[in-house]
Amino acid sequence: MNYRVQPTAQVDDSAEIGAGSSIWELAQIREEARLGEGCVVGRGAYVGTGVQIGNNVKIQNYALVYEPAELGDGVFVGPAVVLTNDHNPRSVDPEGKQKRGGDWEAVGVKVEEGASLGARSVCVAPVRIGRWAMVAAGAVVTKDVPDFGLVVGVPARRIGWVGHSGVRLVASDDEPGVWLCPQSGAAYVENEGVLSAR
Repeated sequence: MNYRVQPTAQVDDSAEIGAGSSIWELAQIREEARLGEGCVVGRGAYVGTGVQIGNNVKIQNYALVYEPAELGDGVFVGPAVVLTNDHNPRSVDPEGKQKRGGDWEAVGVKVEEGASLGARSVCVAPVRIGRWAMVAAGAVVTKDVPDFGLVVGVPARRIGWVGHSGVRLVASDDEPGVWLCPQSGAAYVENEGVLSAR
């Protein structure tokens, strides 16, 4: 075994765990889930059946990643984050009968490469969190977040842009539509509400 699992964690035999990954106390990895290389799953975190996780992903303590979520490479999932999978949740059907797995259709959250979800944020499926986007702590995401988008609040709304380093970008004084990272100096170009690296 080329990964580490603490004795109190539950990892289903059918789950695929990449080399160099660590699964900490009381975490649960369900059937057919796939974790890439170098992942960290924190204490008490939950990874649902068939969830697909890329390389170098960090899922912090008590985060809940329900199927059929997909997390790209380098994603950060903060403590107590929830990725939901039912847009219209009910325990029972209209006749009062308890709903089972086949009684509803799971919808997923897709988190693209490098994106970060702050502590206690909630992503209400189905939504897509764009590449390198940042969801602020406590935000409730109910619609798609663009690449490099910085969203806050309930419901979450975009208030700016972040770059690859996670620092909020500032508008260039010299070039309209150009945003600069104050930490790295990297430049990004905004065109019709879409940001891309220069």
